[in-house]
Amino acid sequence: MPQIAITIGDPSGIGPEIVCRALAKLSPTEREAILVIGREAILARANGLVRAGLHFSSHGLNNTVRLVEVDTPKLDTIRDGEISAGGGHAAYGYVVQAVELALSGDVRVLVTAPLNKAAMHLAGHKYDGHTGLLQHLTKAPSSFMLLASEQLATIQVSTHVSLAEAIKQCRRERILETIHAGNTHFRDLGVNRPRIAVAGLNPHSGESGIFGREEIEQIEPAVAQARAEGVDVSGPYSADTIFYRAANGEFDLVVAQYHDQGITPIKLIAFDQAVNVSLGLPIQRTSVDHGTAFDIAWKGHAHHSSMLAAIAYARRIAAL
Repeated sequence: MPQIAITIGDPSGIGPEIVCRALAKLSPTEREAILVIGREAILARANGLVRAGLHFSSHGLNNTVRLVEVDTPKLDTIRDGEISAGGGHAAYGYVVQAVELALSGDVRVLVTAPLNKAAMHLAGHKYDGHTGLLQHLTKAPSSFMLLASEQLATIQVSTHVSLAEAIKQCRRERILETIHAGNTHFRDLGVNRPRIAVAGLNPHSGESGIFGREEIEQIEPAVAQARAEGVDVSGPYSADTIFYRAANGEFDLVVAQYHDQGITPIKLIAFDQAVNVSLGLPIQRTSVDHGTAFDIAWKGHAHHSSMLAAIAYARRIAAL
């Protein structure tokens, strides 16, 4: 039976291509554990474009890939490489179906191809991306974005908010929740005592309050409390050195205070190879670390390495 559900993302983007390319790299046995959520016509076109040699069906027999067909509004507005309400509706509908399957226990892990936030907003679905949408659909009180690669893993205290709002969210309670979310995830993956480093918010981690007091008033107390609760965590450290130290093996995870602080180092050393993991939800989800790439969509140029990494990480979570 399928253990992993893969959504194809916004049909105007590279999602269908990278899904087909990645599935073609898997063995038939590995594909048996997967079902794809989307539309057969879109997948058939992508399959032909990238010469993946796949076949999709609702039952997944005879070496076909199991498909869950989802019908969504305004399909006639979808154009290759363009923002559209149809594309936003489609991406949203695929995620809704995937979440229903995960909540019911029919699949164990979701893998998502990229959606476009502007297209989703145009369709009337006002979410900040996959993580916010998944939090809403699962009614989770909070969620966290973790980016993982072979060299470096980061989890963000805040994600898709303005820098001004990110500073407001740099609070003891949220930082403590983020530390625990990362620690629990790595323990679930088999790391007995994850080594966690926390980055400061301000330059040079505030320089003893000269450049800001968030480190003294918010971050240090959160680190101290987590340590008292048994977590192997330290910091805050200056952000200009801590990611280098972690990438060289000193730490398993860095807690970043905002989106670009944590994601930029990952993109620098593992572009198109990192995995986006949603934590704090009642379901498990991994994703590629890139967007819809409308500029190269449906030209056969999109690379599937991040999708393969997301599937591999999902298999690790599902213990396949």
